[in-house]
Amino acid sequence: MPHTPAQHVTIIGGGPAGLMAAEILSQAGLRVDVYDGMPSVGRKFLLAGVGGMNITHSEAYPAFLSRYAERAPQMAPLLRAFGAQALCEWIHGLGIDTFVGTSGRVFPTDMKAAPLLRAWLKRLRDHGVVIHTRHRWLGWSADGGLLIHSPDGEKTIHSDAVLLALGGGSWSRLGSDGTWLKRLEAKGVPCAPLQPSNCGFEVSAWSELMVSKFAGAPLKNVAIGLGDEKPRLGECVITASGIEGSLIYALSAPIREAINRNGAATVHIDLLPSKPLDKVLAALAKSRGSRSMSKHLHSQLGLDGVKAALLRELAPAEHFNDPAQLAVAIKALPLSLVKTRPMDEAISTAGGVPFEALDERLMLKQLPGVFCAGEMLDWEAPTGGYLLTGCFASGRAAGRGMLEWLKR
Repeated sequence: MPHTPAQHVTIIGGGPAGLMAAEILSQAGLRVDVYDGMPSVGRKFLLAGVGGMNITHSEAYPAFLSRYAERAPQMAPLLRAFGAQALCEWIHGLGIDTFVGTSGRVFPTDMKAAPLLRAWLKRLRDHGVVIHTRHRWLGWSADGGLLIHSPDGEKTIHSDAVLLALGGGSWSRLGSDGTWLKRLEAKGVPCAPLQPSNCGFEVSAWSELMVSKFAGAPLKNVAIGLGDEKPRLGECVITASGIEGSLIYALSAPIREAINRNGAATVHIDLLPSKPLDKVLAALAKSRGSRSMSKHLHSQLGLDGVKAALLRELAPAEHFNDPAQLAVAIKALPLSLVKTRPMDEAISTAGGVPFEALDERLMLKQLPGVFCAGEMLDWEAPTGGYLLTGCFASGRAAGRGMLEWLKR
């Protein structure tokens, strides 16, 4: 059954998921209206491009899928239909080339998000998509319509199907404030509480020296592990309240869950991942003569600056008189993390609408004709292109699901 021109869909949210669904629906000949509360669409997408638009990752599919952890089974069909390679081909179709960086991350050749978004919005408008900015969704009216607050006042919108692509609960100044959660719960949709993901963590307290001299200092070429998992290589940053950065973001989900269970989580930092324990011990066991321990660590192991300060901060004083214990501390320095930084600072959020509340088309079982996509779904992934790919893939899947439901 073909779609008729009279069929009309409403999309709430102008991020990657909502715009991708708008493309699928408009190309099928439906009338599509996108409503976004901000003065322009794609604001968080543009922010993600500051410093380099990491659009996806080039690693093999099994490893790529594993980044979605316990939600990999639910994300698998979405990513099989529109994964990293398909996303790159889609970008190329907008007239923008991509390249693979040394880390395997994929970027537009100019490293910028704005040209991609401009080309995409032109394509959408050429297909008849109407975008309404400064239009904020308030919930549902008594007769089932969508309540929208606009610059001209409150209005009610009726359409044949609705997609909610409202983002998570971080970076509220860009539009993702998580207020939709209570509206869905009021309609009987079970939702998981929003939590920070890809976020920094706090320690109970740094010393005054750590805060005054090393807050903001990068901790490079280290490995960090949690529990029995193999430590990951990378870098992070010491902050006035704790620690953040790409290496910590990659571990944020298990760290957060350990804190939820136990009230704290202990990570172990290998300050010299390129040197095995026996080499570190041999270097420390050499006589230092009249040299201070600081100079000994520097001359024998190259440990100084923020790494040496962190070792002094966290290792017991008596370890500095015992080369064996100090070597172990250098290779597995325990750092206790007690809570996440505020959710609004997080790059993304976990929680939201669980897949169990949706059918295979990403339609809410409790609200026929209402679909969900993007970060408001209950999944999380590390930075590195996985978040954006998941948003694009779920938006495409929701758009195709809406087409299938409308045909029926």
